Amino acid sequence: MEITGKVALVLGAVKGIGKGIALALAKQGAHLVLTRHDWEDSFESMEKDFLASNAEHTIINVNLRNIKDVESLALKIKKKYGRLDILINNIERGGWPTVHGEYVEDQWDLEIETTLKAKRWVFDCVFPLLKKSEDAVVINLSSIAGIVGRSGPAALVFNDGYSAANKAISSLTETWARLGAPNIRVNEIMLGIFETRHAQNTRGWKQVLSKKEKKSLIDHTLLNRTGTIEDIAKACLFIIKDAPYMTGSVLRLDGGYVIAGEKVPPMPKGIV
Repeated sequence: MEITGKVALVLGAVKGIGKGIALALAKQGAHLVLTRHDWEDSFESMEKDFLASNAEHTIINVNLRNIKDVESLALKIKKKYGRLDILINNIERGGWPTVHGEYVEDQWDLEIETTLKAKRWVFDCVFPLLKKSEDAVVINLSSIAGIVGRSGPAALVFNDGYSAANKAISSLTETWARLGAPNIRVNEIMLGIFETRHAQNTRGWKQVLSKKEKKSLIDHTLLNRTGTIEDIAKACLFIIKDAPYMTGSVLRLDGGYVIAGEKVPPMPKGIV
């Protein structure tokens, strides 16, 4: 897909991963619809950065946990553009065990509603607009929490509800790929430990984790580093522009975290 002139909805574009993906799409000439809700201290910098990008963009304040708000968002896109070509389904909320401690009901509900429920209702509401596109792309952002859960070094940062929600996203990815075929491709990028998600630019990393605990997360990653926003933006552009035969797939972008627990021993000499 050529991105120039395509209409792209990027959720959670106020900062971090969502903002980075949206700015990458801006450079490619997309017309952007950007959502924000909390992190009000980042609103001004968001506005300045997208204004400086010279991309056509609309910023909408919307609580994606509220279905009526999501329906209103879809209606605004319909009135302005009549279609949607790209959906970056980037919304999540995870509580760190090391930060929040024992679960309370509100924390569990927040993780499920934000990480899973909101994604589902956004897709459902914009699906008719995606069908208006000749070649649409949906990318669900998820986490390796859906694979490793609260285990190993990741037990510091992945809570149970967050892990369960992310495991369910892969089911939605496959279902939506079936629903959208052949003109809507739906894929998933499953993230590991990233600078703005569970690493350097988070409160938990800065204020809670010890040096030893931080090292344990990095040492458990084959590439011995945390991921960057640029890593994610490049992966998104690859799926959108250069993977036209890819749908219903999960691209695990984790620097090798998931497979790093086991070592490869020397080859035995054998007896033959």
